[in-house]
Amino acid sequence: MRNSTIKKWFWVHRWTSLICTIFILILCLTGLPLIFGEEIDNYLDPDPPQEVLPANTPMTNVDNLIKESLVKNPGLIPTFAYFDDDEPQITVHMATSWKQFYTPHSDSTRWMKYDSRTGKLIRESEALGKKKIDFITLMLDIHRGLFMGLGGELFLGLMGLLFVVAILSGFALYGPFMKKLPFGIVRAKRSPRLKWLDLHNLLGIATGIWLIVVGFTGFFNELSTPLFGIFQMTDVQKMLAPYKGLPPVANTELSSQQKAYDTVAAALPNMQITSLVFPGSPYGSSQHYLIWAKGNTPLTSRLFNPTLVDARNGKLTSVVKMPWYLRSLEVSRPLHFGDYGGTPLKILWSLFDIAAIIVLCSGVYLWFKRKKTYESYFNNTEEQQSAETQPAATV
Repeated sequence: MRNSTIKKWFWVHRWTSLICTIFILILCLTGLPLIFGEEIDNYLDPDPPQEVLPANTPMTNVDNLIKESLVKNPGLIPTFAYFDDDEPQITVHMATSWKQFYTPHSDSTRWMKYDSRTGKLIRESEALGKKKIDFITLMLDIHRGLFMGLGGELFLGLMGLLFVVAILSGFALYGPFMKKLPFGIVRAKRSPRLKWLDLHNLLGIATGIWLIVVGFTGFFNELSTPLFGIFQMTDVQKMLAPYKGLPPVANTELSSQQKAYDTVAAALPNMQITSLVFPGSPYGSSQHYLIWAKGNTPLTSRLFNPTLVDARNGKLTSVVKMPWYLRSLEVSRPLHFGDYGGTPLKILWSLFDIAAIIVLCSGVYLWFKRKKTYESYFNNTEEQQSAETQPAATV
């Protein structure tokens, strides 16, 4: 590679890194607890122990749980029921209105969690007006969009894309700058700057593929809101066109939620139902239950299928086919958070995350300790490229 080409790559690496580093560092710091989000939530806010019952104990009637929730919370409307895929639990969510339900951190929403086998109430959320933001939710809000909504999501997506470019340009520079040095060398007995430069290069090249995967999937995940918006404005609107303008089905007209659940379970025998959304959601239908189901194998467990069930008669209207870009988004999520291989993979992801934090912090250090002139970086080959005359410690 010619020296002029190296300079161009160096310019790309320097400025893409400088622009995105502080934001990627925030994402890495908030992403670390999110890897173990479920475990942290269970530790900080554990549920009471449940009864030990046979594994084949049938599920209780969903209608009764929803009725009980509404009786205990007069004035609220049901929004959705969540069927836990890890624990025998059903959580009924309610709100004063759909608008309040989709308002971030609204204190006008409540939920009640039941044992899905016995129907006993396990626990309930704080009363209206007393909702608190838990630690994991706080971390997720920062990680997703820096509390800036869609604008923050798109901005962080751009930072993720710049980060991928920074890693790729780092790959291009690694060969020319380290061609005379053994792989893994850290010149610990030289100046602190050289030591951190070697460590920066070593960790960057060793974790490069992981950094690219996480950076690109992070960029893709930040596009989830506009991608689902496109889906809503195209496929969903076409599908719901015959019902356009009709008023939402009143709660008194709703058919059995259990019947809707059973209908979808029969239509999709190889899938597991995860949630039932009531009519009126701006992301659903005013005339239907929107029921989400996912595959029940490791390969298909990240692929979701929405179905529409007529809210008045409980008959299956359609099984919605998700477009390729939303299926790609679904597959990218576990790659980003490392939550598809159990605890061992989470530990591995956290170690990679810590390595990324070191790469970012060492990059900032090298910037502040940089040479006085740009050209000196390329002319000082004796210090940066010759290993024969320099004591070294190999990692």
